[in-house]
Amino acid sequence: MGSVPTALAIIALVFVSPVIIPAVLLGGVFYDLFHSELPPGIDQPLKLRLFHALLITTMISGKILEKLGICSDLSLLRVVLDGVPPRRDPKLLIKDLKVDEVPLRIYQPKQPPTGKRRGILYFHGGAGTFGSIRAFERVCCYIAKNCNSVVVSVGYRLAPEHPYPGQYFDCLSATLYFMRNLEEYHVDPALIVISGDSCGANFATVICQILLNKRDLPKVRAQVLLYPGLQGLDFHLPSYQQNASVPILFRKLVIYFCFRYLNKEPSVLEDVLQNRHIPESMKQKYKKWVSADIIPDKFKVRGYVPQKSTSYKPEVHKVIKELLAITFSPLLAEDSVICQLPESYIVTCEFDVLRDDGLLYKKRLEDNGVQVTWYHSESGFHGILAFFGYGIFSFLSGKRIMDSVVNYINSL
Repeated sequence: MGSVPTALAIIALVFVSPVIIPAVLLGGVFYDLFHSELPPGIDQPLKLRLFHALLITTMISGKILEKLGICSDLSLLRVVLDGVPPRRDPKLLIKDLKVDEVPLRIYQPKQPPTGKRRGILYFHGGAGTFGSIRAFERVCCYIAKNCNSVVVSVGYRLAPEHPYPGQYFDCLSATLYFMRNLEEYHVDPALIVISGDSCGANFATVICQILLNKRDLPKVRAQVLLYPGLQGLDFHLPSYQQNASVPILFRKLVIYFCFRYLNKEPSVLEDVLQNRHIPESMKQKYKKWVSADIIPDKFKVRGYVPQKSTSYKPEVHKVIKELLAITFSPLLAEDSVICQLPESYIVTCEFDVLRDDGLLYKKRLEDNGVQVTWYHSESGFHGILAFFGYGIFSFLSGKRIMDSVVNYINSL
């Protein structure tokens, strides 16, 4: 791709050329980016607005670079969201390797273990199309140090260059490698944790479901799911309505990145937003698991209006039916699967369109006898951990989430 200086020059161009900007705006998908809402109670709103403006600028600049034939829009987004690499922590041993072409970075305390350690797999977020090991290095280092654990950060290959569902296979390959080599890392086979944030939490959920059939491997001790996205059935749940224009993840942006992830043209985006991709039979089958009626009333007081019924469009379903596969929507797995899952830790954020996915999965697990520990960030928003460890550029709610995760893992 083009150099970073080139990208910075384009960003400057965006600010000084009001003629160019309209030519590259992403139509209706990004129109609402300029009409964001910062509800009362959200963490450090001015700082969030600044980061949101930088994200908008990056996305617009990416489209300019793509039109100029320099690189794809995702290439610039990936560079910017990779962030600044931290200094290597002197208290940690950090090793890079590849397993079946999948990059892994393994963090372990330098101090010799007095006994077996916990082993933690971490799948980063980024809608399956961006994000990296480097972007979440601060998160993984923090867990490794504060939990005296071995942390394996998985650099699954990104879509659309590496097509869906390849990300799940990459995560599974990394998991199988680690679980078959626990002795090498002095890990207790009874203390394996599978974790992730956002779409990485989706991958963690699916991997835990797949491992139920791997009887030759140690049993997973717990799954740690940080603001997970778990279903593509209903985009009118209360959290989708309440946080539709709350940075950093808008409701329309969720659907847009679903299309990018699946390598589809977003021609039916508006229809999917209105849930026209769901056959009536499927709505009836899954309404016991995915419905606003299941969400506790206290989460509906902030601007929720029940959706009027919308008509099903078979042509829309045909275009985007992958949204309803169990890999994409593990919340739809049968009870016979859910009841076998390990103890779970779920983090939800109040100002997150995906909040209700976590609430619904929490209920499904509890209804099936699975122990769930739940942490709800009253002032948090989606993607808040991407800023963790950046000092004054971090958010207080992100630090509280990380501390809650560490406390939970240490309790196992």
